[in-house]
Amino acid sequence: MRAVVVHGPGDVRIDERARPVPGPGEVLLAMEWGGICGSDIAYWRRGASGTAALAHPLVLGHEVAGRIAELGDGVTGFGEGQAVTVHPAELVGDRVLPSRIAGRTNLHPRVRYFGSAAFDPHTDGGFSEFRTVPAAQLRPLPAGVGTEQGALAEPFAVALHAVGRVPDLRGRTVLVNGCGPIGSLVVAAARLRGAGTVVATDLAASSLSVAKAMGADETRDLSAGAGLPDDVDVVFEASGAPAALGPVLRAAARGGTVVQVGNLPGTAAPAVLGDLVTREITWIGSYRFVEEIDEALGALGDGLDIGPLITHRFPLERAEEALAVAADPSSGSSKVMLRLAPEA
Repeated sequence: MRAVVVHGPGDVRIDERARPVPGPGEVLLAMEWGGICGSDIAYWRRGASGTAALAHPLVLGHEVAGRIAELGDGVTGFGEGQAVTVHPAELVGDRVLPSRIAGRTNLHPRVRYFGSAAFDPHTDGGFSEFRTVPAAQLRPLPAGVGTEQGALAEPFAVALHAVGRVPDLRGRTVLVNGCGPIGSLVVAAARLRGAGTVVATDLAASSLSVAKAMGADETRDLSAGAGLPDDVDVVFEASGAPAALGPVLRAAARGGTVVQVGNLPGTAAPAVLGDLVTREITWIGSYRFVEEIDEALGALGDGLDIGPLITHRFPLERAEEALAVAADPSSGSSKVMLRLAPEA
């Protein structure tokens, strides 16, 4: 089978690998679609994502969906040909979380994640024609939801987790700063959770167009001199740019809330944070998700269309071109998808 494998910085290849065989409790998935994420781009560009650095070749991809090709021994409740997506997190060990974070498995100290070099050996992702997966990590797709949109359930779960960090958004004014794929999905998630007015801001008109299609009431192009709104109840900072922190803290209403969704650098970076204190802003982090992937699939099954997020599609053999398009701000891309199955 073919797989998209990163061997080092700037070195991604389409490798031939043996077709895997499912073990007890596993299924073999025939992969159909995968979405390119920022971590995939980071491994390709730099050979590392955050603190996780490549020690060996790694199959990329954690936003994936496909159909069950074979059941391993002991697997029940699934059938061959069934369309599924994957919860990419697998907890390592049986450590009990402290009561303050009980149930928040995204904060477990040791998690294997599809397409991650955090452990050695690494955890291969799903950008391949076949992949064995523990049955416990499968999530069936609802009727009417295809595998392309099913592959978006994972990033949509990230967005739903972010909006869930604020107990009640109903009727509240929301700002989403940074409208890449996650920011645009946060717009959709905020809308789903009953936000009153949603304002989206970005430096790229193409990203704002996607945010508008995902439900933003108003968009502001910061590259054209537009400023952030004032007195916003809840701000979702999705750009991950330290320079944005000062402006979004100022945009938040006194006593308001800022949810940090975009990954901030792991190294020192200048930022203007004075308003955090003087305006008594509540600043909250948001990391991956717990089980919000089930809510994401439920919303898709109920007819929510997040298809406008998809701007480009490439076959598996053009994975390097797909990564380049996803990484290029001038390409106008939002979510770039890989077709992992051979074209019929």
